[in-house]
Amino acid sequence: MSVIKALLGAIVIGALTLPALAQTGDKLKIAVTQRGAWDTAVAELGQRSGIFKKHGLDVEILYTQAGPEAIQALIAGSVDVATGAGVGAAVGTISKGAPLKIISSEILGAPDQYWYVPADSPVKTIADLNGKTISFSLPGSSSNAALLALMAQYKLDAKPTSTGSIASTLTQVLTKQVDVGFSAVPFFLDKVEAGEIRIIATGEDVAVLKTRTGRVNLTNLPTLTNRRPVLVRFHAAYKDVVDWMYAAPEALVLFGEISGLPPAVVGKVRGLLPKETMSPERIVGIEQIIVEAIQGKFIPSPFTVAQVEAMIDIPSK
Repeated sequence: MSVIKALLGAIVIGALTLPALAQTGDKLKIAVTQRGAWDTAVAELGQRSGIFKKHGLDVEILYTQAGPEAIQALIAGSVDVATGAGVGAAVGTISKGAPLKIISSEILGAPDQYWYVPADSPVKTIADLNGKTISFSLPGSSSNAALLALMAQYKLDAKPTSTGSIASTLTQVLTKQVDVGFSAVPFFLDKVEAGEIRIIATGEDVAVLKTRTGRVNLTNLPTLTNRRPVLVRFHAAYKDVVDWMYAAPEALVLFGEISGLPPAVVGKVRGLLPKETMSPERIVGIEQIIVEAIQGKFIPSPFTVAQVEAMIDIPSK
């Protein structure tokens, strides 16, 4: 209450209001990229585990094919937060004047990214990717940026091809519409183990991807301006969910339900994506990110120091 007219009235109202807040919480609409990935599961795991509720938040989730779709929903005001957007798309959209702010890192590097082919493909090595069609989700996505970095490092003459979601990409690869698919841990690791597809390269094979933030979480200016205390609680809850994901056995059980993957595959995600890569406080390699954004034609020119500082606003700070 902003004004206390009577102490007794405040006590009565407070007694009625606080339980209601604990039960429902402040509504926060979140656009999340690629349902079923470990790093993008923070929002759903936080809701299912009750951690967001403990922070007075009621999260509503909208799943998208990739970061650019989540960013568009954020610009349109359909959601309050977008998680897991490629940093190139985020920087590029902000450079065009979109009223957005980066509020945290979603993942450091690209330890989850990999490229694969059907078991019967003639492609055996990275060098064999020359002349092939290689998929990524949508222009400006983290998979787009990762592919461009792979091609640059290995000087590949290949054809980047947008194929949408990870699931639709598998269909296009198996039906020979594209030569090489993209995916992320833990998607399709069961198919790798079964010998149905083969991994040709991973994010760990691309040097520049290891030294900078790969995906970020964003909000729009109206939400940041008018609901900053809610975002502060969201940021605190987000960190608590990540801690819980790497400590609690039930986190893997719930993630198995979300992803639909077998326990043998689910049990590997913590080792494949170390906890330190998911620290939301660390936005790393911003100068490198700007250079890559220019090279990928996401932005036309370098940012000034002031523009970089204005682009990022971590609610806990």
